[in-house]
Amino acid sequence: MTYCLAITLDDGLVFASDSRTNAGADQVAMYSKMHTFELEKERVFVLLTAGNLATSQAVLARIKRDIEDEAEESLHSVRGLSDAAAYLGRINREEREKHEDTLTKAGFSADASFILGGQIGRQAPEIYLIYPQGNFITTSSHTRFLQIGESKYGKPILDRIVARETSLGDAARCALVSIDSTMRSNVTVGPPIEVIVYERDTLAFEHYLCLDADDDYLMDLKRAWDDNIRRAFQDLPRFDWEGTRGQKRRSTQITTLRKAAKKTVKKG
Repeated sequence: MTYCLAITLDDGLVFASDSRTNAGADQVAMYSKMHTFELEKERVFVLLTAGNLATSQAVLARIKRDIEDEAEESLHSVRGLSDAAAYLGRINREEREKHEDTLTKAGFSADASFILGGQIGRQAPEIYLIYPQGNFITTSSHTRFLQIGESKYGKPILDRIVARETSLGDAARCALVSIDSTMRSNVTVGPPIEVIVYERDTLAFEHYLCLDADDDYLMDLKRAWDDNIRRAFQDLPRFDWEGTRGQKRRSTQITTLRKAAKKTVKKG
């Protein structure tokens, strides 16, 4: 299993991914799931992968070959990000169909999912999620991020923090907390964690991180998040029946109810 995410903001894009691949209890390996493509000063792409490793590697190989062969359709020739998503979806579907029957009979899935993001010229930066069937979706004004893989554990922090005006730094920290939350709940997601922060209209990748489990910054981030979560939890409002203040408040409420009951009886 894996976990990858991408965030689109006013100031640019943020991408993050883990590096653990699990094909069984005794077959855990590390593979980068983040791939970049640049045509200097013209276009940049980031590709995140999840699912069947053989399918995703075959798709990646075809993308690279099309670029090298200067094919009629490639990431270097598509006119827009949506065209790039459609191109990637077609390749994904074709590679999946090649091995689907054999893998299904063996009890495996040939499915692979991708997140593709970047910028072409002065077009707006975008991100797309491409499904195994070849179709794809993008973000909306209400949902500024996309996820693939083990997404459920890391989604709550994204829902609470990410907005279109969120800074790139805050979004990158949010992405790291999202992945850390997932790693705590699912051992099939693990470091190294890769992060790319892309600044709008630069058409270059200038901010890249690869964080191992014992990286100083990652350890500090985890400790700070844990400490602040515990502090925030302790500051939550108390129940009426907790502690002296709760007992006094409860006693006052009971007295008020008794007085109201007596007035009701007298009126009756």
